[in-house]
Amino acid sequence: MSEATFIIDAMHCGACTGRVERALMAQPGVQNASANLMARSAHVEFDGPADLESLKTALDQAGYPGRLKEEMANGPSAAERQMQEARQLKRQFLTALALTAPVFVLAMGAHMIPGMHHLIASTIGMQASWWVQMILTALVLAFPGRVFLRIGVPALLRGSPEMNSLVAMGSLAAFVYSALVTLAPSLLPEAARGVYFEAAATIVTLILLGRWLEARAKGRAGEAISRLIGLQPKTARVQTENGVEERPIEELTPGDILLLAPGERVALDGVIAEGAGHIDESMLTGEPVPVAKSEGDPITGGTVNGESALSYRVTATGGDTVLSRIIAMVEAAQGAKLPVQALVDKVTRVFVPVVMALSLLTFAIWMIAGMGFSHAFVAAISVMIIACPCAMGLATPVSILVGTGRGAELGLLFRRGDALQRLSEVAVVGFDKTGTLTEGHPALTDLEPLADLPETEILALAAGAEARSEHPLARAILAEAETRGIAHAPVKRVKALSGKGLRAQAEGAKLWIGNAGAMEEAGADIAPHAERAKALAAKGRTPVWMSLDDRPVALMALSDPIKPEAREVVDALHKAGKQVAMVTGDTRATAEAVGHDLGIDRIEAEVLPDGKRDAVETLRQIGPVAFVGDGINDAPALAAADVGLAIGTGTDVAIEAAEVVLMRGDPNGVAMALELSRAVMRNIRQNLFWAFAYNVALIPVAMGILVPFGGPGLSPMLAAGAMAFSSVFVVTNALRLRRAPR
Repeated sequence: MSEATFIIDAMHCGACTGRVERALMAQPGVQNASANLMARSAHVEFDGPADLESLKTALDQAGYPGRLKEEMANGPSAAERQMQEARQLKRQFLTALALTAPVFVLAMGAHMIPGMHHLIASTIGMQASWWVQMILTALVLAFPGRVFLRIGVPALLRGSPEMNSLVAMGSLAAFVYSALVTLAPSLLPEAARGVYFEAAATIVTLILLGRWLEARAKGRAGEAISRLIGLQPKTARVQTENGVEERPIEELTPGDILLLAPGERVALDGVIAEGAGHIDESMLTGEPVPVAKSEGDPITGGTVNGESALSYRVTATGGDTVLSRIIAMVEAAQGAKLPVQALVDKVTRVFVPVVMALSLLTFAIWMIAGMGFSHAFVAAISVMIIACPCAMGLATPVSILVGTGRGAELGLLFRRGDALQRLSEVAVVGFDKTGTLTEGHPALTDLEPLADLPETEILALAAGAEARSEHPLARAILAEAETRGIAHAPVKRVKALSGKGLRAQAEGAKLWIGNAGAMEEAGADIAPHAERAKALAAKGRTPVWMSLDDRPVALMALSDPIKPEAREVVDALHKAGKQVAMVTGDTRATAEAVGHDLGIDRIEAEVLPDGKRDAVETLRQIGPVAFVGDGINDAPALAAADVGLAIGTGTDVAIEAAEVVLMRGDPNGVAMALELSRAVMRNIRQNLFWAFAYNVALIPVAMGILVPFGGPGLSPMLAAGAMAFSSVFVVTNALRLRRAPR
């Protein structure tokens, strides 16, 4: 499968996205096409080599010219294009407002201000007033309102009308009819000689106002991506043979040595070559505490240096950097189409033609009812103007845009947008144990002398032997000895005992360290201490014996400490009504001890890596499953789950298999991601309710059905104001997600 993304500025409503998708899907080899109104883009997946020119041609023929995203790489960014559009719409609105104000005063002043009608008639005269209104309205339509005619009329002629077509038809109908009354009044009966220039001009002005406010709100919706892009400096100081040079980051290559001043932002991913200090990684991980770094430690582009001067060697540039990959992930998620969007697509596909039919029906009904041409004409225009496919088209993508951007700020990366919806629907959250709920590395928790040997000597002997071992448990003993400042005792002839432990030669005696099997081989009697060992095992700790010859001298216990945040996340998930499960390869006793301590509902223990996928299927009997893991062995379960969440500090394999990446190393991100997904879906439902309810309720009002028979219905000006407000409402409501989760 190949893929491409087109930037399509001509999309303005939900009907547009549907037509773009159908135009692309009709091309040979295209397997999937998804248009996004908020991002003004279309993502295409196709089988075999890309025939991009044919795709471009298809978009041109459909009336939606597209440019490949790659072709615009050196041009303005999406945020910059959004700002340019907002500035252009502001100019158009202010121009339209200046031209419309006199028209409105001349037309409506006679109805609203006592004596105004007589004043106009006695000075310039009503005919001259109509001429002034006609000229000013023509200027409104020809200049600031030209965008509706330029896009809407060709779309209508192609038989694929959209929102601009509705505005163009409504405003043109009002203008042409009024111009006819002004220029050739004798062609119409005296009762029908009314002008509606103010309606045509005000429709354009109010909708331009709505679009300007909407564009401004959209710009705020995409601020998260803009901030991420802004994290990367444009230049960096490079150490060369000729001294220090400042170069654009585009010219840097892996291996370059860069200098980093105190408080300076890291330009690219790298490894510290000289110096030590703290790096603030909060802008990428959400973790507020600066991280200590020294020579050999990795640092990430976009983070901020502390108070130390450092130098580092570049390891990744361009799209290979962590920051670039994060931006790509977020952009991919923002362009996704959620399952809930399917209903909207079905409605918007027929929405505009249905509205046009209702407009004609409204005109016919009021003419048949004897209400006269003027009443029927105004009602028909109002129906055409008040319908808003824009709000329906924006309802879902704007919430996804803001929600995924907010997630990026919190260190929650949704690699696929539909994971937002599926995560909110899960019934059970399964966790891997090691490295996810626990620290991932064992620690010495207990040390009990069983003879007259002091603890320091026991640890010195154990560390001397374990220094030759590569077993994970050995590192725990070595770490404890190092923490206490205990030197290793001299031992020799260390030999590993498969599945048991190890044997070594200490001064004057054989040293044995390991499980009960090792003690049995040593001939040491541990029966008197068996109950104590059993109690330690019941707590999820691993008993480790030590003997000199056949004399037991110590009982130690090792365990993988539970992360401090683990209890918090389990409690939070329970409060959210989710069941919590743990899937681990550890022994049942250890797993049950950890599970009991954390209050976990279901425990799947002694599970092999390939069995974790089966464990997910077992959990699915409860309902949709989310699985959280960090290791290579978790990848099958992450892929099999309805939603896979990978701890960002884990392996690349786990991260690639997951739909959500938790940049922080703690599991609290799971509860935060769940809360964010629920907030986004709640916001989407609010937007969809508003978009549908608005049209369902106000179209009948515009038709005059919901007012007393013969009543005035809804004026085209009020209809235009309501239409403009509907889109602004949807975008503004989505902006509330910038403060989620609370």
